[in-house]
Amino acid sequence: MGMSIPQYLGQMDIRKGVVGLATGAGFIYLLYKAIRAGIKCQPPLYTASPICIARECTGPGERALPQEAPAPEASSVGGPKGLAVERERHGRDSGELRRLLNSLEYKQDEYAKSMILHSITRCVYLLEAEASSCTTDDISLVGSMLDDKDNSVKIQALNTLKAFSGIRKFRLKIQEHTIKVLELISTIWDSELHVAGLRLLNSLPLPDYVHPQLRRVMPALMEILQSEYILAQVQATRLLSYLAQKNDLLYDILNCQVHSNFLNLFQSTQPGSLLFEVLVFAERLSEGQNSPHYCVVKWHYNEQSLHEALFGDESRLADRLLALVIHPEEEVQIQACKVIVSLQCSQDVGVRPSSCRPSYSYFNSGE
Repeated sequence: MGMSIPQYLGQMDIRKGVVGLATGAGFIYLLYKAIRAGIKCQPPLYTASPICIARECTGPGERALPQEAPAPEASSVGGPKGLAVERERHGRDSGELRRLLNSLEYKQDEYAKSMILHSITRCVYLLEAEASSCTTDDISLVGSMLDDKDNSVKIQALNTLKAFSGIRKFRLKIQEHTIKVLELISTIWDSELHVAGLRLLNSLPLPDYVHPQLRRVMPALMEILQSEYILAQVQATRLLSYLAQKNDLLYDILNCQVHSNFLNLFQSTQPGSLLFEVLVFAERLSEGQNSPHYCVVKWHYNEQSLHEALFGDESRLADRLLALVIHPEEEVQIQACKVIVSLQCSQDVGVRPSSCRPSYSYFNSGE
């Protein structure tokens, strides 16, 4: 290597000052654009359907429907004209969400069910009071759509449950569908379904009773992480980072088989959002494997395991980390440094049980 890690970090501090100046100017410009966009985007005075309501204001992570699509005058899930959001703002219940949920109980074709669920999702984000007045029976009704034979219905049901998970009183009820969601993402290879299912799981605290199922789906989660669909990869990595903090799941993650090119996830050419998440994941794994409770057992890993890819004697993780210290995105730089510090700290620990194999030293004193 041409420079030591301290030299890399020193260089990064200088660069961070320059980046800070640019960031300040960029922030002011982005703030101006946001205000300007807010002034230009005024809601209409009225609309005819919940789908049109949703078009004007999308929920977190949702894509607005095409503006050129005309609003129907009447539909199977119709209702009185007038913007439901405005009526709720004035303390009046529009009844839109209840009509949508009631219509879901009737026999509908797959397309109709998908559209109804899509509209329910939007209304949950928009009509907070009406969403809070729903019942656990409504959650069960939406959850039953996960058994539909059509994947698009499953995806929309997952999105609707994700919307309801923002309301605290429904979280326990939604947790009852966790095992079903894990089954879906591990048996159906559909990127949109993976994203919807993983977003839902990442929004919930996962109870201990689902840990056995999590062990069974670990290989599927690792495959999603190594897929080429960025949104699914990011969500899978977030879930695995969360699970890596569970003492009884750490070994299952570390011993999970990965592809020979797993470290490609740490290449600087990857999107910054994905790089940040895999670096957080690596840091959690490094901290976990060096914790006292984990070191009291002598663990054995298979040759193609995640542990060997990241921490084995033949791993090239050090080279990837050093390259990321000078990555253009600051949060990637910082997180790469955190992983390096975590690995170095594990090397510097003087006392550890003999039954725990010491971590391989990536960075000797001369590097």
